[in-house]
Amino acid sequence: MNWSEVTIETAKPMLDILCAMLTDIGFKGFSVYDPDDFEDLMAGRVGHWDYLEEGLTEQLTQGNPSVTVYIPENAQGAEQMTAMKSLLAQLKSGPQAAEFGSLHVTMKGIREEDWANNWKQYFKPLPIGERLWITPTWVDEPVPAGRTALRIDPGSSFGTGQHDTTKLCLTFLEQCVTDGAKILDIGCGSGILSIGAMLLGAQSSIAIDIEQNAAEAAAENAARNGIDLADYETICGNILEDEALVERLGTGYDVVCANIVADILIAMRRLFVRFMKPQAKLMLSGIIDERLDEVLEAMKQEGLTVLKIEQSAGWAAVLLEK
Repeated sequence: MNWSEVTIETAKPMLDILCAMLTDIGFKGFSVYDPDDFEDLMAGRVGHWDYLEEGLTEQLTQGNPSVTVYIPENAQGAEQMTAMKSLLAQLKSGPQAAEFGSLHVTMKGIREEDWANNWKQYFKPLPIGERLWITPTWVDEPVPAGRTALRIDPGSSFGTGQHDTTKLCLTFLEQCVTDGAKILDIGCGSGILSIGAMLLGAQSSIAIDIEQNAAEAAAENAARNGIDLADYETICGNILEDEALVERLGTGYDVVCANIVADILIAMRRLFVRFMKPQAKLMLSGIIDERLDEVLEAMKQEGLTVLKIEQSAGWAAVLLEK
């Protein structure tokens, strides 16, 4: 398998925090570079070297602190790349942007601009559950009998259906979406979850994301699937920071879904309850196995009942009820 090396520059105090955030979106290992570590070594505070090759000192102390990850060139890698870009975009526009430094990205193994086209080769049609058939818009293949095509072009947004978190959520949707349901998709990415819900019989959906390109991609994908945009609203905004937006979203949703990361899910726990009608279902995913108990405890504290937990390839999805 081929791999791409991706290095992200950041400020020294944020190295551990950035690693934790990358862990939450599925990266399991890192190479961390901190030039101060070498300075400590030379000052005799860490270890001891008898000989240093000429020029090595300059080589090891050049550059900014950084975190390097390795991304496989396959379908999962394409989703990881998109998730990483989304995370960095959030950090650059967030309140701690200055604290994270430049967040400049350097890639080796493949040019960054090539990802826009190369990742498509890994995205193939696939069945989800008993009814859906996820297919990229650029593939023209017959849809198997008894299945409904969900045609998707994620653009630069997360959500092709290939990632385990998305598969788990779509399977839950098939189990809990009823005709006429009202859906709220938080962190919608490509819109794949709310569009899937509409194709499964939901009456209306609101898809929200903090990135404008995601909201636009969701609307475009809804139109591609023949969904009346009068019944499918997309919004760019941050419900954790915008109370007016929370008021606008209102309440009374039959199904709320959020495929994000553990920390954000926990931060949103009271909002989830606020949005849901009695007996409504909440689907959460984007949770690495190591954070599952933490997320479950937070949701239980809000009075939500766990109905089902599914896990796949290190990821977990949870179905809860109000």
